[in-house]
Amino acid sequence: MTWFLYCASMNSYQISSFYKFRNLPKEDLQNIKKSLEKKAKELHVRGLFLIGQEGFNATISGKPEDCQEFKTFLQTETPIGEMVFKDSYAEYMPFRTFKVKIKKEIVTIGDTEVVPKALHFHHIPPKEWQNILVNDPDAVVIDTRNWYETEIGKFHKAIDMEINEFNEFPKKLQELQIAKDKKILIYCTGGIRCEKAIIEMQNQGYENVYQLEGGILKYFEDIPGAPEWDGECFVFDRRVAVDKNLEASQNFTFCPHCGQPATVEVNCIRCQKKQKLCEKCLAS
Repeated sequence: MTWFLYCASMNSYQISSFYKFRNLPKEDLQNIKKSLEKKAKELHVRGLFLIGQEGFNATISGKPEDCQEFKTFLQTETPIGEMVFKDSYAEYMPFRTFKVKIKKEIVTIGDTEVVPKALHFHHIPPKEWQNILVNDPDAVVIDTRNWYETEIGKFHKAIDMEINEFNEFPKKLQELQIAKDKKILIYCTGGIRCEKAIIEMQNQGYENVYQLEGGILKYFEDIPGAPEWDGECFVFDRRVAVDKNLEASQNFTFCPHCGQPATVEVNCIRCQKKQKLCEKCLAS
């Protein structure tokens, strides 16, 4: 907690990520959308909020006191209710606007029946996760994120599924052909993709599957130095990525040609300014 208070004092903006699976009546979604937009405008909060009949998935940003008031509003004056927030800080606002989108799935696996029915299902807290990584060499670790996320960073021993979009996960899992009796650890940025991935894995016959509680962001928060992690963690905002201290990346920007994370610095022949391109665009 002391570390986060220090970060808050050094940086101007708080970024909070959170999600929750719960039944929201279809006829209520438009009213929820309007109330979220109204409160965000009042508090100058920006970000992206996905809502659907299965729940919500969001990241917001603003001044710490405004984010706190918005979170209180969510938990006391909307059907969303109590939840766990994963907070970090930045010197600049990482979102340009506040958007609320109504979706069939708040994280898309391509099957609306794949929804967790219980909270904290097969979750492993970061300290236990760390212990397994260090002491159980037979455990299989799977990264459920997209390829451009794994390129930025992943756990040392993790399998990269080379996914373009999360709805490819069921097919990619079949292609791995991992023994069904193996102990499998899965992870993603904040945890929401794993909530559905576990259900899909059980549907395919895997029972001994566990997810990193709170995802990579919680691991960075709870495990000093994140020793089992290589690189940084991609985030879906203008920071591009965060380092192991949950600070905005100093290494990555978005490639101006394709929008993917970029690290290769070049001098633009048109504007005579330094830019960073991704390796694929640089080679093309």
